[in-house]
Amino acid sequence: MSGTENAVRSPWRTATLAGMASYLDAAALVTSGIALGGYYAGPLQLGAGAIGSLLGLQTLAFAVGALFGGRLGDRFGRRKVFTLSLVLYAAGVLLLLMAVGPGLLYAGVLATGLAIGADLPVSLALVSEEAPAGKQGTMVVFSGMLWLAGIVVVLMLSSFMGVQGMPGGRILFAHLLVVAVVVLLLRLGIGESAEWAAARRAAAPRTTARSENIEFGRIRDLFRAPASSALLATGLYYATWNLGANTLGQFGTFLWTALAGGEVAQFSRLTLVGLPVGFAAGLLFMRVVDKPSRHAWFAVGSGLIVLAWALPAVLGPSRFTLVAVMFLSGLGNSFAGEAVYKVWSQELFPTLLRATAQGVTMAFTRAVAGLAALGTPAFALGHTRLMLAVLFGLALAAAVIGLVWIPRLPTTHRPEPAPLGTAVPGTEAPGTATPGTPRKAAV
Repeated sequence: MSGTENAVRSPWRTATLAGMASYLDAAALVTSGIALGGYYAGPLQLGAGAIGSLLGLQTLAFAVGALFGGRLGDRFGRRKVFTLSLVLYAAGVLLLLMAVGPGLLYAGVLATGLAIGADLPVSLALVSEEAPAGKQGTMVVFSGMLWLAGIVVVLMLSSFMGVQGMPGGRILFAHLLVVAVVVLLLRLGIGESAEWAAARRAAAPRTTARSENIEFGRIRDLFRAPASSALLATGLYYATWNLGANTLGQFGTFLWTALAGGEVAQFSRLTLVGLPVGFAAGLLFMRVVDKPSRHAWFAVGSGLIVLAWALPAVLGPSRFTLVAVMFLSGLGNSFAGEAVYKVWSQELFPTLLRATAQGVTMAFTRAVAGLAALGTPAFALGHTRLMLAVLFGLALAAAVIGLVWIPRLPTTHRPEPAPLGTAVPGTEAPGTATPGTPRKAAV
């Protein structure tokens, strides 16, 4: 009996367990930034170059994982990919937990980056596909709340555990390992996406004995209208917005200590002060994201993000301006940024290209961020005002793309779910007949 037949269909349970990919993504980024840039830096003698290369490698690995994981999720199903990726994630975190030198650190950030990159586009597609009609955006935004929760938990641990040096970093990585193992065990009860199964069945009559080659060839559809415009728009939006968010997430502690003369624990506590407001704003956005008023809320969020980066660009780096960036961008990101990008990615692409498209745009975004991260510490110290001006310009560009370009793109329709117990081409037992196809499917 397949995993689809065994599973209990519970949209919120699926949204929580699949959406934990966002929790683990955010928690891994923040933990790596705090542990490598703070707790591990002294004992392991990690300089600015080593910290930048480690965090940059993790981001680049995410890009590779997203590119291939998204495509495999469209080819072979959501369930297989998000299960295997979480196993790799746990192994990578274990290496970081046990690290006594740079070698294990590099192996650990490589494994965690690949794993979460493969997991995230597939898990988001599953969340959207299993959501009730009219609630897809709500449940995708809920995954963003889990992303925020990952940040909150890590910052709380680093702020109040009172442990410094290597033990402090190990405690943070131990938290990731425990959460990953628990989520992995619970995910085993989730079945395959019914919408993906329906789309695969609808595509089956158009294939031949060489169906695997034909299915792989479908990736070229991403570079034809209308998918090509959606791919370019969402990719550019996510990349331009993410450079600021990634800099603050990975290097916030570094910027606070190096440019403003603050302390690690102080930065973590200040960040925690603004997170409850962002969390409340995210709950509000969940109520409007599937309504026409979403565009107005997005405009407000974009304005706050632009203002956040304008302050340090104009006034220079200080404790005041860096705190303003944290508070204003944190509130703005509740209505814009990654939350809306994830919703757009479900609405603008057909089912059998959905995870692939997200994988491509996520890979592009994280590759850009990863390359930028390689030189961020040195750039921040040597050309501080220029770096802040660039981040402000990118936030402004993202706002223009989201407000002007993306609303003009056409959305896709959704296929009818395949009933529980329906065989999916490529997954049924040998010799089993494939049932008829549903009336209509977006592929």
